[in-house]
Amino acid sequence: MTDTLRHRGPDDAGAFVEESAALALGSRRLAVIDLSSHGHQPMASSEDRYVIAYNGEIYNFLEIRAELEDAGERFRGSSDTEVLVNAVQCWGLHDALVRCNGMFALAVWDRRERRLHLARDRLGEKPLYYGWMGNALLFGSELKALRAHDAFVPELDRDALSLYFRHNCVPAPYCAYRGVSKLAAGTVVTFEERTAPGTLPDPVGYWSLSAVAEDGQRSRLAGPEEAVLDELDSVLRDAVGIRMHADVALGAFLSGGIDSSLVVAMMQAQHPSKVKTFTIAFDDAAYDEAADARRVAEHLGTEHHELFVTAADALDVIPRLAEVYDEPFADSSQIPTAVLAKLTRSYVTVALSGDGGDELFGGYNRYAWGERFWRRVEPIPRPLRGWVGAALGAVPPVWLDRAMTRAGPLLPRSLDVRTPGTKLHKIARVLPAADLHETYLTLASHEWDPGGLVLGATEPPTPLSTPGRWPRLTEPVELMMYLDAVTYLPDDILTKVDRATMAASLEGRMPFLDHRVAAMAWRLPLGMKVRNGTGKWALRRLLHRYVPAALVERPKAGFGVPLGAWLRGPLRAWAEDLLGAARLERDGVLSAEPVRRMWRQHLSGRHDRQYELWDVLMFQAWTDAWGS
Repeated sequence: MTDTLRHRGPDDAGAFVEESAALALGSRRLAVIDLSSHGHQPMASSEDRYVIAYNGEIYNFLEIRAELEDAGERFRGSSDTEVLVNAVQCWGLHDALVRCNGMFALAVWDRRERRLHLARDRLGEKPLYYGWMGNALLFGSELKALRAHDAFVPELDRDALSLYFRHNCVPAPYCAYRGVSKLAAGTVVTFEERTAPGTLPDPVGYWSLSAVAEDGQRSRLAGPEEAVLDELDSVLRDAVGIRMHADVALGAFLSGGIDSSLVVAMMQAQHPSKVKTFTIAFDDAAYDEAADARRVAEHLGTEHHELFVTAADALDVIPRLAEVYDEPFADSSQIPTAVLAKLTRSYVTVALSGDGGDELFGGYNRYAWGERFWRRVEPIPRPLRGWVGAALGAVPPVWLDRAMTRAGPLLPRSLDVRTPGTKLHKIARVLPAADLHETYLTLASHEWDPGGLVLGATEPPTPLSTPGRWPRLTEPVELMMYLDAVTYLPDDILTKVDRATMAASLEGRMPFLDHRVAAMAWRLPLGMKVRNGTGKWALRRLLHRYVPAALVERPKAGFGVPLGAWLRGPLRAWAEDLLGAARLERDGVLSAEPVRRMWRQHLSGRHDRQYELWDVLMFQAWTDAWGS
């Protein structure tokens, strides 16, 4: 099982067996802190009561170590693993996790109480799968580890698959396989030695973003905005600083956008030498952000690496994606992310990124215009909105792109966006919505009726579909931000980054996901996040302290590739093979006609179905890779 995870830890391997409990822990190590044998895992606590196998980093381990030393604990080495397992020994698992500032998935075996604890970090940066196969309880960072066990029997979960086609990923706690679960962020699940096979105890939370959001709403930061920004600067700068501790080469991803530029600016402000920064350059100008990143890097004085990627380089990654992502996953920005991670690993072992800034500080376009849009369209009779939406949706996006290009000089700067036709089609989809929440759900869905696509499926509930689980928030925009932070962030964004970086044996660190930063973000008044139709107001103001506004203020663009054109061109034969009607009917999982209709529409150029088709293609490629 551990051999399948060599990419996550190429530097060392270890195993611990407790024969009397029929228990085994295995670990692969990417050595980042204390490169000596003192960091070897699995690792026992000083009194030999607890044994831990863990993936991740505890960023405040030096602070915790000092506290443990004051309590009489002595250490053999200088790794954060040794600090973590002895913190569990001293304070118990719950209190140790509450003290930890980090990203992790871990298994802790309590030799005295004969209990196995599985735990995951607060916001879900590191993955953890677990489930019973017969009499065997299996767990690991990726599904390929579970598959390696003789007891594993793969059985597709069609209900979970319907969620995949709605969200382009399988959200926790669901998994593509029946009998397997993903541990939810911020929770612990505990198995007793006497736990009956097949029994899955309920995970118990040790941290709740819902509670943080409600507390933040009750205790908004007041006072002059510059003083509030000073406090945010201090908290975020410390979050960046503690993530720069490493005994190996370290750098950062830099796109030239608000989030990554702010992280790099704060790194360079605290670093005695030039920070290594990395961006990829594409030969397609519509998707190339290299010039923006270069200007920011030149201003900050980083050691900048611009990694040129051709379409052929990106296309070479695609056949490996199903193996890298391990279960169906179809955020197409996985392609450039995988390319960037692989190229960056040639220079460094650790890279900081700006992920999480959008969800916590109001960066997505839907936050900026969602409520204003709804207030304007709500008075219009719903049937009329539906008619307008249908008419707009019938116009091919390419025609809309051409029209917007011609009208460009006459349009406001806010409408200067990439692929305007696709964005107008999104507006067409939400026009018939009954309320603001349905508007948000429509924007969060790739396939609005996945039950009509996946044969024999019933869509399970998620936080998006269960209002009873939502925190009591008075601002609809902040509710959108919360829902994104507990669904889209861990299930899509963090999954994308974790698998891409770990496939390259590169550790990614995300300062915006420091729980102190998250708590402060929720205390900011909404107007310091979204103001005058612009998101991330507070982050922009902070960044302008380090970088001139002219270098970073531009319309938001995603991290993408020209997937639609590739599907009509160099990827067409590959896609046609996976989307063939005979194959779809033989497999008996997806309804063939909707898939073939989307494919015909896309090839004609009249409609852009790249994202829905990518969902199908990644599922089909996954079944080929794993024989499911």
